[in-house]
Amino acid sequence: MKDTAMYIPTFDDMLAAHDRIAPYIHRTPVLTSSFLNDLTGAELFFKCENFQKAGAFKVRGASNAVFGLSQAEAQAGVCTHSSGNHALSLSYAAGRRGIPCNVVMPRTAPQAKKDAVRGYGGMITECEPSTTSREAVFAEVQARTGGDFVHPYNDPRVIAGQGTCSREMMEQTDGLDIVMAPIGGGGMISGTCLTLSHLAPEVQIIAAEPEQADDAARSFRAGHIIADDAPHTIADGLKVPLKDLTWHFVSNHVSDILTASEDQIVGAMKLTWKRMKIVMEASSAVPLATILANKDRFAGKRVGIIITGGNVDLDALPWTNGTESDQ
Repeated sequence: MKDTAMYIPTFDDMLAAHDRIAPYIHRTPVLTSSFLNDLTGAELFFKCENFQKAGAFKVRGASNAVFGLSQAEAQAGVCTHSSGNHALSLSYAAGRRGIPCNVVMPRTAPQAKKDAVRGYGGMITECEPSTTSREAVFAEVQARTGGDFVHPYNDPRVIAGQGTCSREMMEQTDGLDIVMAPIGGGGMISGTCLTLSHLAPEVQIIAAEPEQADDAARSFRAGHIIADDAPHTIADGLKVPLKDLTWHFVSNHVSDILTASEDQIVGAMKLTWKRMKIVMEASSAVPLATILANKDRFAGKRVGIIITGGNVDLDALPWTNGTESDQ
């Protein structure tokens, strides 16, 4: 296995990943909405990873990592830390290969995601809702289990797997001006950069982030990584900071990072549920929220939007008395 701390994945790695994971993922549909097109003045194309296996795009990268392990490497299983979607995706992939999966999750992670992890056979160790606690507890778990560490996003195998999503989207649409995805640690955006810089370098890549967890936007403007330890936002999947591999792609290929308020995120989430009749997470609503807040910038453009996941705690929706749990 290549050194995951140093190796920058290539376009060939993405192509190999797509072949490797094909038996274990869905080729998710691209949906459109005339209502949302009229509302934004743009042509929007939604790549629906909320329909993906395990309910999120992260199953792509997780499957690439798990099924890329040699027999010897796979003996001790895999381990990771995650607020939810990577944890359940790695558990799904490990279950398909028949190897153990240990995950460290914040105690405040959405119950629906914890239940899914356990349902796929993953074993959870809980930590406090901060990056510091997450990494400290994980070090103990990895030392105890000896599993192969599959980082949620700062791993070339994961980034190559995530890049398969935008490859499919470009095949499913007749040319795009912009591709947008949410950004937390930057795994999906990095995969998007990896693929589009080769397939369609003319396409702008714009990331979307919550105002209350805007460390990627501040990093982008400062020219170096700025990491927040424990931000608070309903977009529970976007609370983690950029790392060296994802920063490489963000700093070299992303055109801009836009932010949205909590109210704007909820509004976009509700609008998509109502008009497109699909379930998406709060994290997935951030790109549409930023488009609605910056209509002039997107007017007349063909915009691909990656809906990253649909694992929602239906007992704690952000427009009811509860809120999506903090990480």
